Amino acid sequence: MKSLEIVGFKRANLGKKDAKALRLDSYVPCVLYGGTEQIHFSAPAILFRELLYTPEVHIVELNIEGDIRRAIVQDAQFHPVNEMLLHVDFLELQEGKEVKMEVPVKFVGVSPGVLAGGKLVSKLRKLKVKATPENLPDSVEVNISDLELGKSVKVNKVEPQGYTILTNPLAPIATVTIPRALKGQMQADK
Repeated sequence: MKSLEIVGFKRANLGKKDAKALRLDSYVPCVLYGGTEQIHFSAPAILFRELLYTPEVHIVELNIEGDIRRAIVQDAQFHPVNEMLLHVDFLELQEGKEVKMEVPVKFVGVSPGVLAGGKLVSKLRKLKVKATPENLPDSVEVNISDLELGKSVKVNKVEPQGYTILTNPLAPIATVTIPRALKGQMQADK
């Protein structure tokens, strides 16, 4: 899994007024929990671009005034109107302790349904998985090489390696839909 460094500074004052002042200075208030103590800190907003605005998942190396901790993003809050990043929660990773995380889906293979004129529709972009930090996957590979027209591949068809999938096993990940023109042609052939 990819790693990314974020440099933060401890916050002395916690509250609405101070958080607002931080945001005006282009800093994001953050909290790190899951370890022995909660650490409230702030980090420059520009550092979150590679972390939050990509489909990929990262393990974050948090450098809070020289104290280095490994963590994952647990939650990020955005302003409802201007989409400004308001707050980020980090969960500290501990050796051997399982964490839950959403991981992107990656399609592998060529679907015969798509070759026949169907359209691949992705229903789930991410799957929720549970694993120890060393077994967290970059992405979950879904094989679509036997996906025919009008068929779908479900979560229970995915073979997890070293992790557990928490998403509903009957939820469809992707479906090959039949376009209207092809439906008409299929009915005419009957």
